[in-house]
Amino acid sequence: MQDQRHIFATYAQPEIEFERGEGVRLFDVTGADYIDCTSGIAVNALGHAHPHLVDALREQAGKLWHTSNIFRIKGQDRLADRLCEATFADRVFFTNSGAEAVECAIKTARRYHYSKGHPERINIITFEGAFHGRTLATIAAGGQAKYLEGFGPKTAGFVQVPFGDHDALKAAIDEETAAILVEPIQGEGGIRPVPPQCLRGLRELCDEKGILLIYDEIQTGMGRTGKLFAHEWSGASPDILAAAKGLGGGFPVGACLATQDAASGMTVGTHGTTFGGNPLAMAVANAVLDIVLAEGFLDHVREMGKVLRQQLAGLVDSYPDLLEAARGDGLLQGIKVRVPNTEVIAALRSERLLAVGAGDNVIRFAPPLIITAEELREAFERADKALSKMRDRLKGAA
Repeated sequence: MQDQRHIFATYAQPEIEFERGEGVRLFDVTGADYIDCTSGIAVNALGHAHPHLVDALREQAGKLWHTSNIFRIKGQDRLADRLCEATFADRVFFTNSGAEAVECAIKTARRYHYSKGHPERINIITFEGAFHGRTLATIAAGGQAKYLEGFGPKTAGFVQVPFGDHDALKAAIDEETAAILVEPIQGEGGIRPVPPQCLRGLRELCDEKGILLIYDEIQTGMGRTGKLFAHEWSGASPDILAAAKGLGGGFPVGACLATQDAASGMTVGTHGTTFGGNPLAMAVANAVLDIVLAEGFLDHVREMGKVLRQQLAGLVDSYPDLLEAARGDGLLQGIKVRVPNTEVIAALRSERLLAVGAGDNVIRFAPPLIITAEELREAFERADKALSKMRDRLKGAA
């Protein structure tokens, strides 16, 4: 691989260099194919080099790349209209990334209370194990020590409570609480779903206390669980929602969605972005929606989610000495393992199957939403081979 001496040493990357991608497969410089069950961490929702996205990007690239938000961008109007028609939302702010979308959500919640005459309401309640981004505010929101260490004092205004502790949550709400921020399924936290009844309970609690409910659907949105957004399974709509990753299918784009009331404090000059919502991003994101909102697409995701669940359960049954339990929903699922998850991920990679780690010693599978049952079967044939070799190797070492 090329020398990386001039790049920040913040990544521990394997010695693989990918040259191109097609559908659910990546090809390295030797031509070897890998089945990609990472999707760039749930980003490449439609796989690699999807022809509709490629065509949309090429067409827009020949017209207009960037004007900034000083001027109206037609693609924003279309994408915002489509997102609002398909969701709870009335307003959208476009960003470049998930972290920026969460930052916008936080600012929107605080500004809402400020505009209503309650500037003291600034605190956002979050849950242990959460991951909301890498900015100073979003690492404070996530609250995980490994991301906070070495970056000075934790940004104020965030209160963490234990995951699933309803009493602690209720006790944390006071006159300075602005909102509750939650992932319907914790991704980095270990593929930990929040049960639908709990999301409904959060909605009721927020309504009772006069605070806002924010969903971080950066990873769970854009069809990943078989609904456009994962919270739809519960019927409990938020006031504000952060989206990104799959929204651009690989092109950097994010969005903060909100109801008219929740967004009422975000007036001219209160927030902005230079690159967010640029014509290139809007062209690709609209092309993604063309596919994801097409009749039958989410039905396919739900069916493949069932296939993935069956295959993960089969692996757990076959390798109880290595694997503990499967969990998750749709095409965002994982396995909690009994050995270091990094070792299992490396074993899978040796058989040209790509997965990614998560908290709680979990291996995360987030394949492109276009994956077929046959491709999943092939993926798990590779997984079975990798785990069999790993078990034999561990037995030999013992």
